[in-house]
Amino acid sequence: MKFRTCASTLALTAGLTLGAAQASEWTLEKAAEPYAGTTVDVVFLLRPGYEAAEAMLPEFEAQTGIKVNIVKHPYENALGQQVRDFVANGDFDIALIDLVWIGNFAENEWIVPVSKFTSNPDLADPELDMDDFFPLVLNAFGGWNGEVYGLPFDNYSGLLFYNSCMLEEAGFDGPPETWAELKDVYGPALTKDGKYAFALQSKRNETQSADSFARMLWPFGGSFLDENFRSNLLSEESQAGLKFRQDLMQYMPEGIVSYDHAEAVNAFAQGDVAMITEWSAFYSSLKNPETSKVVDCMKIAPEPMGPAGRKPALGGFSLAVASQADENEQAAAWLFIQWVTSKANAREYLERGGVPARQSVYEMDGVAEAYDFVPALVESWQDGVPEFRPRFAEWPEITEIVQEWGTKMMLGEVTTEEGAKILGERMEAVLEEAGYYSGDKPLAQ
Repeated sequence: MKFRTCASTLALTAGLTLGAAQASEWTLEKAAEPYAGTTVDVVFLLRPGYEAAEAMLPEFEAQTGIKVNIVKHPYENALGQQVRDFVANGDFDIALIDLVWIGNFAENEWIVPVSKFTSNPDLADPELDMDDFFPLVLNAFGGWNGEVYGLPFDNYSGLLFYNSCMLEEAGFDGPPETWAELKDVYGPALTKDGKYAFALQSKRNETQSADSFARMLWPFGGSFLDENFRSNLLSEESQAGLKFRQDLMQYMPEGIVSYDHAEAVNAFAQGDVAMITEWSAFYSSLKNPETSKVVDCMKIAPEPMGPAGRKPALGGFSLAVASQADENEQAAAWLFIQWVTSKANAREYLERGGVPARQSVYEMDGVAEAYDFVPALVESWQDGVPEFRPRFAEWPEITEIVQEWGTKMMLGEVTTEEGAKILGERMEAVLEEAGYYSGDKPLAQ
C-alpha cells in the first residue's frame, strides 16, 4: 500500500532539526543516563492498547532505569482524576489526552509543547520522524492552535464491521457504500426474524455525543458550529443527518438508546445484528473465537459515505509531558512517550493489540494480510475532521447538553428541530460565558 502523506507543517512546529552526525551518536540508553532512577506517573485506561504498552514497558525500564508508574482508571474517571491532579500541582508527569481534551489541557498550560524536547539533541531521537504519523491523527490528537503538544497513542477510527454471511444470505456481495444504501436497501433486507441490520451505540454518555450524534452530522454536511461559532444544528445539512438517524432506528434493536460499546459489539459478536460502526480498537475482541461467534464471517470496511463524503468518527488519545513535573521528570517522561510511540516499536505494539498512528508500520510486509482492518483504517485516516467533536475547553460542559437532547430526539420526546434549537441555545450560552463572542477567546476548536 502506498499512502504516505506528509505532516511537515506540524513537524516544523515541533522543531526537528537533527543532523546525520547526531543520528549516528544518539542512543536511548545514553539519553536516559542522567534520569536513571526517576519515576514518572501516568494514567492508563482499561483497554487493549494500554495493556499492549504495559507489556512492552519492562524493555524500556531495563534500557533506561526510568520507572513508569501506571495509574489505571476507566475512561469515565480519567479526565476528572487528571484535572484534579493538575489543579493541585500533583503527581502526574504525563498527561493522557482524549481528542476533546487537548484544548482544555493546552489553554490551562498543563502540558508542554514537544518542541521543548525535539529541539534538545540530548533528548530527541533522530528517528522520531514526525512526518511518519498520519497528519490527520497528529493534528487532531496532539495539536492545538498550530502547536504540537502530544504524540498520538491508542488511536482509532470508526469502521464498518459487517457479517458477510448474513449479507450473502440476503443477496449482497459486499457492504453498503453509502449511509442511504445502508438504510434504504440493506435495512429492510436484513431486519427480520429477530435479527437487525444495524446497531448504533447511543447511550447517554460520551457515546451519544461521539458515536451517535456527531457520526450523523458530518457525512451529511452538518456540524456543531458555523464559522462564527454559532450553532449550526438547525441547518439543512445538520437536520438531514439527525433525521436520517431517526429513520435508521427502525432497523436497529429495541432499546438502542441504552446501548453502549459493549452492547453493540456483543450484539454483532453474537450474530444478532449484521453491521455496526465501531472503533478499530474492538477488532481484537471481535476476532477472538472465545468472545465472538462471527469470527469467520466478520469483515471490515470504511464507514459509509454521506452526501458530504466519508467523515468517519475519530477516537483516541495523545501522550504529553505535564508542565507540573520537574525538569528531570519531564525529560524522563518525554523519553518514554517518544519510545512507546516510535516507529521502531509500532509493529510490536500492533501485534500486542494496540493501534499505532505510524504510517510506516502499515506499509510493512504482511501487516495488511495479518490485520484485515488495516486497509479500511488507513483509508479512514486520509479524510476526516479534527473537530469531529469540538476540542476546546468547554466541550465537557457542552457534551452533557448534546447527550441530554440527542437522547430526547432519539426517544421521540422532541423533534430534531425542537431538540436542535434548545441544544444550540444552551451551547451558545456556554460559549458566550467563556468569552468566544466577546473576542476574549479565539474561535478555535
